[in-house]
Amino acid sequence: MIDLEIKKDRLKRAVKRAKDEGVILPTFEQMKNPEKIPESIKENLKDTDLWEMDSANLFRTTWKNEAVKSGGLYDGVNFIELPSELTGVEARIVALVGKWFPTGAHKVGATYGCLAPQLVTGKFDPTREKAVWPSTGNYCRGGAYNSELLGCESIAILPEGMSQERFDWLAGVADEVISTPGSESNIKEIFDKCWELKEERDNVRIFNQFDELGNHLWHYEVTGDAMLAAFEEIAGAKNLAGMVMTSGSGGTLGAADRVKEEYPLSKLAVGEALQCPTLLYNGYGAHRIEGIGDKHVPWVHNVRNTDMVMGLDDNDSMSLVRLFNTGVGKEYLEDQGVPVETIENLDLMGISGIANILGAIKMARYYELGEDDVVMTVFTDSMELYESRVEEMMEEAGDYDEQDAAVDFHRHLRAVGIDHVKELDYYQKKRIHNLKYYTWIEQQGREVEELNAQWYDYENYWEKLHGMAPEIDELIREFNQRTGLQEE
Repeated sequence: MIDLEIKKDRLKRAVKRAKDEGVILPTFEQMKNPEKIPESIKENLKDTDLWEMDSANLFRTTWKNEAVKSGGLYDGVNFIELPSELTGVEARIVALVGKWFPTGAHKVGATYGCLAPQLVTGKFDPTREKAVWPSTGNYCRGGAYNSELLGCESIAILPEGMSQERFDWLAGVADEVISTPGSESNIKEIFDKCWELKEERDNVRIFNQFDELGNHLWHYEVTGDAMLAAFEEIAGAKNLAGMVMTSGSGGTLGAADRVKEEYPLSKLAVGEALQCPTLLYNGYGAHRIEGIGDKHVPWVHNVRNTDMVMGLDDNDSMSLVRLFNTGVGKEYLEDQGVPVETIENLDLMGISGIANILGAIKMARYYELGEDDVVMTVFTDSMELYESRVEEMMEEAGDYDEQDAAVDFHRHLRAVGIDHVKELDYYQKKRIHNLKYYTWIEQQGREVEELNAQWYDYENYWEKLHGMAPEIDELIREFNQRTGLQEE
């Protein structure tokens, strides 16, 4: 559980640092409902770029930012609906759009959910400790960004095989950037580096998204609320049939816990690369769907609330990158009847976003969903963070022509079926949950009693966690008042 015990001396130093840096912290309630943000902060945001190193941008940790790069305020949930002309299914597929968070990815929210409870209790001392952000890319970017806003030092850890855009940006923001061996699925190497840092240094605080329950809580509160709000905004929407998200750190899956409270018949499907099918087949391997981690079950994944797992072939995702982001590909899509407005918005989905759409199509086909059914998913980031990948693919495969576009459209999009899909019964869920033991108990030092509580004591574990946001918000308000910067 999130520990909210106060460390008084450390908290005093954290308050002073925030005061010196002019930092006011947003509450979970404000991230869900930006209309509750003080007017003085809104005035500041009118002159602030979306990615600018200005602490006012902490108040853009929301799905409801106006979709502009500078000076925007708030304009409802950012989401798009993909038509059947593109997806090939009758079900309505709707995706939240993460591009309009600072840093261009929703991971700034997850980092804030992990950082804020430790900051306002004094667990993290920004004057004496470096914040360590282990991830496969976007999380460490978000963590380095939030650290910079707080005026504290940060260490970003990510695999050496991640996109060059990540490394280029981090070089100017994080105080240290550590690359670990491998690529997307090499998570243990990241964890090993964290242990190494803790053993070598006495001034680091690890914010591991894979086991920090603040990650789950932020998505439960903020992303879950955004999904519910988006569904209410969809004209004619009747049935929220399900949600599909790739596993990653497991944090975004927390949104489904909130949605299921309102729509208990909805299903949660968790996608992973077919080349590394840990949940599906207890498998392993390497893959190219940047933005999701593998070879383990995240501690923050509430497996009991997962209804389906599915393997997503990275060849499909990577082929659609070119179809969606080249002139030839876009022309072919228009010839196939895909609306121009949709085509112009395809760059809102990064590689994992494409995988999420393929997963949503699989769910729609598996359950034979119709035009009254909505499947929700998430674009965690956009192609803005993967332009080098498109260039690499073009160099490797050569010119992209109409025939290539036709093959990609029909083979890698329209031909997506219900292969490598498994509905989970009680014991299949328990099988996946039990895999946590080998990573988290044997390797990472968590307690087996807590592992058992996640499974057998749902009310006193997950439901207790879900009820912690108001208590954290009160600590955030007290922290702001102590800085003297809080507007009454």
